[in-house]
Amino acid sequence: MAEVIVFIIFAMVALIGGITILVAPDPVYSAIGLLAAMFSLAVMYVLLDAHLVAVIQVIIYAGAVMTLFLFVIMLIGVDTTDKYGIVAPAQRIMTTVVALGLFVAILLAGRSAWITGTNLFGTPDLNGTIENVADELFGTWTIVFLSTVLLLTIAALGTIALAYFGNEVEDEEATL
Repeated sequence: MAEVIVFIIFAMVALIGGITILVAPDPVYSAIGLLAAMFSLAVMYVLLDAHLVAVIQVIIYAGAVMTLFLFVIMLIGVDTTDKYGIVAPAQRIMTTVVALGLFVAILLAGRSAWITGTNLFGTPDLNGTIENVADELFGTWTIVFLSTVLLLTIAALGTIALAYFGNEVEDEEATL
């Protein structure tokens, strides 16, 4: 029952984040809505016992990609003044009440014992765990994984070489 409550809460947060992405007047607010949707998706991965995917969701997407998005938004220039003015005190009170309500709902849902990750025989189900993913990645798919690592390393070296030697060619052309 607690999983259903947590799912409903974070499904609503994801929907609100998605709506915020679409209707926010400021790109920074849209990025914050996207961040809320990404964190909600990570919580849903945890509910599905895909902890590795949840951690990757938080680190890669909510961390690195959102930092990149915000950097691009700031680089483009969001230095215009806010057309709505100062936030009204009623908005602060309403935000505080909603945040406290969400916090209390999560605490109440977390009080019950959660039994997850067991199969029909009562033993832990290892699907989606880090150990299972590592066994598949470094066992069954070792050659493919190492080939991808080699390809990405060659691509990075090629990019660095093109950037380095491309500047020298431009400098030589400029002197001619």
